[in-house]
Amino acid sequence: MESLIGLLVGVPLAGAALLLCGGRALNRIGPALGTALAFASFGIGLSLFVDMLGRGAEHRGLHSTLFTWIEVGGFQADVGFQLDQLSITFVLLITGVGSLIHLYSMGYMEHDPGKRRFFGYLNLFLAAMLLLVIADNYVLLYVGWEGVGLASYLLIGFWQYKPSAATAAKKAFLVNRVGDVGLAVAIMLMFTTFGSVAFGPVLGAAGEASEGTLTAIGLMLLLAACGKSAQVPLQSWLGDAMEGPTPVSALIHAATMVTAGVYLIVRSGAIFNGAPDAQLAVVVVGAVTLIFGAIVGCAKDDIKKGLAGSTMSQIGYMVLAAGLGPIGYAFAIMHLVTHGFFKAGLFLGAGSVMHGMNDEVDMRKYGGLWRSMPWTFATFGLGYLAIIGFPFLSGFYSKDGIIEAAFGKGGTQGLILGGATLLGAGITAFYMTRMMLMTFFGEKRWEALNAEAGEGEKAFHPHESPMVMVVPMAVLAVGSVFAGWFFHLGDRFTGWLSPVTDFEHGHLPDGLSVGLITAMVLTSMVLGVGLAYLMYGLRAVPAVAPRGSLLTRAARRDLLQDDLNHVALVKPGEYLTRGLVYVDNKVVDGVVNTTAASVGGLSGRLRRVQNGFVRSYAVSMFGGAAVLIAATLLMRAV
Repeated sequence: MESLIGLLVGVPLAGAALLLCGGRALNRIGPALGTALAFASFGIGLSLFVDMLGRGAEHRGLHSTLFTWIEVGGFQADVGFQLDQLSITFVLLITGVGSLIHLYSMGYMEHDPGKRRFFGYLNLFLAAMLLLVIADNYVLLYVGWEGVGLASYLLIGFWQYKPSAATAAKKAFLVNRVGDVGLAVAIMLMFTTFGSVAFGPVLGAAGEASEGTLTAIGLMLLLAACGKSAQVPLQSWLGDAMEGPTPVSALIHAATMVTAGVYLIVRSGAIFNGAPDAQLAVVVVGAVTLIFGAIVGCAKDDIKKGLAGSTMSQIGYMVLAAGLGPIGYAFAIMHLVTHGFFKAGLFLGAGSVMHGMNDEVDMRKYGGLWRSMPWTFATFGLGYLAIIGFPFLSGFYSKDGIIEAAFGKGGTQGLILGGATLLGAGITAFYMTRMMLMTFFGEKRWEALNAEAGEGEKAFHPHESPMVMVVPMAVLAVGSVFAGWFFHLGDRFTGWLSPVTDFEHGHLPDGLSVGLITAMVLTSMVLGVGLAYLMYGLRAVPAVAPRGSLLTRAARRDLLQDDLNHVALVKPGEYLTRGLVYVDNKVVDGVVNTTAASVGGLSGRLRRVQNGFVRSYAVSMFGGAAVLIAATLLMRAV
């Protein structure tokens, strides 16, 4: 079975090469070919998973080395693959959800002239993401990490003729490069400390390294995770990334790419376990981001940007759980998988709404769409119930597990983290209920806009999407409903990951029980739903958003994250650049130009001596002879 591991990456990579280099001959069959290869990769992953299930827990790890890639002195990096319980979980998520999004895209991008290129980019992304999660060393992981960043850049800027899309792609690319520096530095520290970059030697010897070294490596890995997973302070790119086609938002910015940082932290758990300060930094970043993203999601009228804020918040839950160590690793991955189902379904549902509403994204122009789009309403609604933690749906099990682990951290830290996760649950229920009410219920605000537009102008004719788009939404809705229950039953998921994550149960403080925490979570959810209903269910939604409070205005501008970056980074960078230009012009160039001018002036004056007239040379010779005679006589007299 080890020989099949390489095909996981090889199949979609071959698809990307064919679709991007095959020319117009593949224009008609390109989408079908890209989708078929994505499903083929899923089939390979499924067969490897079934084979793994047939092995004992201690023999489930598979390893395959294709060749030695880099060998310089004592440094060696192989093109080698590692498949264990953690990586196969990601493989199935990436290829399963990715295949459904490919299928959905066949309908969504049907009339786009660049669809062959689009599916080539999707295949390239799958190949890069799969390489990231099955690599057996950090250098090869870095190759997949950068490949994912490249594919993200290409897909966000797919409609590059739109200035907003081109700018968003560049912003995502540059912000991610900041995080990538962290990963590069971490890899260098690993090699100098452990003499290797392979997972086995590095993680196996982590307990022997000093806490300071592990802390430095952990902080650099966290910086990388912040960039890829849109966590504070490198979160500013995610909202703008919604400029890409909606299937891109579902695949990259909901289900897979933004979870790469969580994978990196959990995979490097041995490093963080030996660095409490780095773990604390991970927890703080996750807690801040889950509240930050939730607040941003409350104020967005753009349906995709609202879901982007939600994604930021939900990844914050995962990062927080990953920072809790062995008591949280499994729940971080469990929520990652369930989130892959319901958030991908929500994004595809948003795309379906846009498909039926002439690509309109402003929810203030929606309303009453449940009658016109019943399938979209049903699948979106199940995703909504899952993400708010409705009892017995997927989010109920995975998010509650994180909240319990947060309280299980114990002490003051546990109470603070538990309170933050509870607050996040309430805000999640609020903004998602707001989204449901503004989109599918209430007055059909688009009818008034149609009447105002008049005959022959742009009008809204909401309708259900074709089945090629509905079927993937329905499959994801099924996962949104049942995946959490299946994973929770008999502690299946935590038991599955235990050989990799060393799962431990947290110890709840005195006075707290699992039942009481569940009651608090449900109370928080009900309060969030109730407040949203009072504000958006019982009142008419105005066509233009009211000015709102200071917090609301700040949330509409992403809590001023771009303004902060402008003040803290862009402006100082401009001043630094101007200063360097001044030094270059006035000091460096000044010295060079002054020297050149001096030599030029002196040569110009000396050149006058060489005028070509014999009489002038004779006078010069006479003058020189006179000076020599005078000097000789003077020396003799002295």
